[in-house]
Amino acid sequence: MNHEEKTMRQEELLKIRDLKVYYITSGGTCRAVNGVDLDIHHGETVGLVGETGAGKTTTALSIMNLIPHPPGKIMSGEILVDGQDVLKLSASESRKFRGKKVSMIFQDPMTALNPVETVGDQIMEVIQLHDHVSKAEAAAKAKEMLELVGIPADRFNEYPHQFSGGMKQRIVIAISVACQPELILADEPTTALDVTIQAQVLSLLGDLKAKLNTSMLLITHDLGIVAETCDRVAVMYAGYIIEKGSVKDVYRDMAHPYTIGLFDSIPDLDKDEERLKPIPGLMPDPANLPTGCPFWPRCPAPMDICMREMPPETEVSPGHTVRCHLHSEGVLKYE
Repeated sequence: MNHEEKTMRQEELLKIRDLKVYYITSGGTCRAVNGVDLDIHHGETVGLVGETGAGKTTTALSIMNLIPHPPGKIMSGEILVDGQDVLKLSASESRKFRGKKVSMIFQDPMTALNPVETVGDQIMEVIQLHDHVSKAEAAAKAKEMLELVGIPADRFNEYPHQFSGGMKQRIVIAISVACQPELILADEPTTALDVTIQAQVLSLLGDLKAKLNTSMLLITHDLGIVAETCDRVAVMYAGYIIEKGSVKDVYRDMAHPYTIGLFDSIPDLDKDEERLKPIPGLMPDPANLPTGCPFWPRCPAPMDICMREMPPETEVSPGHTVRCHLHSEGVLKYE
C-alpha cells in the first residue's frame, strides 16, 4: 500500500460503491436501492434525507449486513468499513462486526427493546458479547452507559415498559455505544419523540460522538436536524442518491429540482406566504420505477432525455455532485 492509498484509507471509514438491493417476491421485484455511492470519513456526520420509501433504511441495513434474505438480495456493490468488505463476512464474523465496529440506533425504540428483559441485561449482552468481560464488569459498564445517556444507574433492573418513549430511545442509544463503535447508524432517532425530547436526544448524540470520536450516518427527513448536526448531506430519491455535498454547499446552492422542492415545501418565517409549495405527486412505486430519471413525472420542467436516460453524476462545485440532466454536459437545456 502506497502513501496515498494509506492516507485515503485513514480518511474513509465507510465507502459504499454501486450498491443495489432488491426485494424479490412473487408479486414482483422491488428495486429499493439502485447504485448508491457514499463515503463517510472518520469523525464525520453525514445526513441521509428523503421521503419515506426512498431506500434510506435499506441502505443502513445493508451496512449492518442485515438485509432479510429472502426476499431481500444485494444484487451488486461493495461496502467497505476500514477497508473490510462487509458483504463478504460470514454470519459469525458479522455478529462480531455489529456493535463493535458499526452499531445501529433503530427507528422505533418501542420495538427495538425486548419487553421481557431488564434494560441492564440488554446493555450487558452487547458488552459481554464483544468485550469478553465478566458479568460483574459488564454490569458495571452497563450502569456507566446508563449514566452516560442521562438515566440513573439504579434503574438498571427495570423493564422497558417502565420508561417513557424518550428514555427508551436513550437506552437504545446506550446499547449502540456500549462498545464504542467507530460508526453509528442513526435511523430517524427522533421521529417518535416530541420536540423537547428531540432536542435532548440530538444533543446527547452530539456529545457522545465528541466523547467517543465516532462517525455517524444520520437518517432523517428533517432538513433542520441535518443543518444543525451534519457535516455533509446526501439526498435520496427512489433508491438513488440524487445530490450530495457539504451541508453549506447543498443548502445554499441546491442543484436538483427535488432538493429545491424539499426546501420550497418548508415554511419561511421571513416571508408572508399564504400557501406552501408541495412537490406534486408521490414517490414512484419501487416495483415499477419509470424509465430514465425517476423524478421526471414530478419534475416542474422535464426534458425528453429525462424520460429516456438516467442522468450521470455531475460535479457542480468541488465535492458537490448532482444527478440531473440540467447539469449534464452536452444536453440542450430549456431556457
